[in-house]
Amino acid sequence: MTLLLLEALGALCVFVFIIWWTMFSGRKGGERLPAEDASDNKD
Repeated sequence: MTLLLLEALGALCVFVFIIWWTMFSGRKGGERLPAEDASDNKD
């Protein structure tokens, strides 16, 4: 029973780490502003 609990805890830790990694591994300057997107499309 203890082994099952440890395995479940390990899986939960991996799951939380994946969620945390995807939330905070974006662009270093953050998301671009809509004004910057509009200026990129102008020729």
